[in-house]
Amino acid sequence: MSRAATFALVAGVDEAGRGPLAGPVVAAAVILDPHRPIAGLADSKALSAARREALAAEIRKHARAHAVAQADVAEIDSLNILHATMLAMRRAVEALRVAPDEVLVDGNRCPELAYRVRAIVKGDRDVAAISAASILAKTVRDALLVELDAVYPVYGFAQHKGYPTPGHLDALARHGPCAVHRRSFAPVAQRSLDW
Repeated sequence: MSRAATFALVAGVDEAGRGPLAGPVVAAAVILDPHRPIAGLADSKALSAARREALAAEIRKHARAHAVAQADVAEIDSLNILHATMLAMRRAVEALRVAPDEVLVDGNRCPELAYRVRAIVKGDRDVAAISAASILAKTVRDALLVELDAVYPVYGFAQHKGYPTPGHLDALARHGPCAVHRRSFAPVAQRSLDW
């Protein structure tokens, strides 16, 4: 992973779910314990679902602190996805039971926080704490979409997790959007006009 931080408590922050047409955007914040390292941390997108789940359990068990938060569909539609993502990230950091000395955020934008904060492009690949946050956010969001699949089974949320796959777009065309679709996203907005 990247250069060692010079601060005692570093929180890594990442999100899952900026691109989907449905469901919340989920963010996680993780402060790792240097005395309890977790092997195999990486960008969640580079891991299998089974490996992500195993690592998420390790993170919950061994991290110094961790928190997950979200911004719901109404917030995404009213704020836009970028601002909703920043809101979810802020909520995750503020929910940590331990205050960090510095927050490292994946990407090139930072939420407004009461802590020193830096954006790191490809941080989910290069910074262990951000990798851990990526894994927590992804596993929590995937589980939420499986739950939504049980409520709205015609859309296939358990398979595509809300992303604009051909099957999802076909279901939208046939059934119209449901309560958890993001009306501000063009493919949903277009199909909303058709219904």
